[in-house]
Amino acid sequence: MSDARTESGSDGDRWPERDVGDRADALLAVAQREVDTLVRTRSYGALALGFALVVIGLPLAGDVAGYVPLVLDLSTTVEILVPVLAFAFGTWSVLADTHSGELEVIRTYPISRATYVLGTYLGRAVGLLAVVLAPLVLLGAAVPFVRDPASSVLVSHATVDSPTYFARFVALTSAYALTTLALAMAVSALARTRRAGVALATLAVLVVVFGFDALVLVGLAQGVLGGEALALALGLSPPGAFRGLVLATATGGVISTGPPAANPTASVVGLLWWVVFGLAVATLGAWSPGGR
Repeated sequence: MSDARTESGSDGDRWPERDVGDRADALLAVAQREVDTLVRTRSYGALALGFALVVIGLPLAGDVAGYVPLVLDLSTTVEILVPVLAFAFGTWSVLADTHSGELEVIRTYPISRATYVLGTYLGRAVGLLAVVLAPLVLLGAAVPFVRDPASSVLVSHATVDSPTYFARFVALTSAYALTTLALAMAVSALARTRRAGVALATLAVLVVVFGFDALVLVGLAQGVLGGEALALALGLSPPGAFRGLVLATATGGVISTGPPAANPTASVVGLLWWVVFGLAVATLGAWSPGGR
């Protein structure tokens, strides 16, 4: 899959000469350019449709018993699919400009690489969040009309079902998507060719979805991690942080036992750290003073 970029010379007027201090306009121009690219690229529409079918189809295949059961049904699916979607949206951002030669044209205009990377990230984030949130909002709106009023899970745990729990889940899913998108931007800036981009993105998705948890399991098996150290380690991985925050804030206490969850504070810090880290790497890798 690749972005529907225009030829490098035809888009030069998107960055007219301006004062260096007028960064807000430049930021919005870059973000709008990315949104336009996503709208023009059919493969992103196909990804959006596929994600919606999976996210909506799985709960409807069973009984939609309420907001909390819906969170429990969707949490694992979202944990796996959102990074895949984020890397599909983010991997071709900087890399497409590099491959087409547009990045060299962009560098001739008064726009810093930080503004370019942040604007690209914001534009891609708008498209990604639209794709991720649309099916979740539809499901949440449909719960009062299709749910089974008798939920054994809620009754056995004396939990009051509330749309607040689902709203928290949606907010955490958004944060998780933005975190993994920042990592995808880093991959996009570091890759030099399309083949390298595909390889790096595939490896990064595997590391994000499975690798971090595998390392934690190894540490647990070796006796290195345990107790509070285990909870802190889980919070440092994007999926572990997402999972821990969902269990802590969006399940209504239904899951009170089971595998250890990430420390909530460590989870928030972990998600923020990966966003900063991803965008910093993307900024450093986008271009260098000596040329790329």
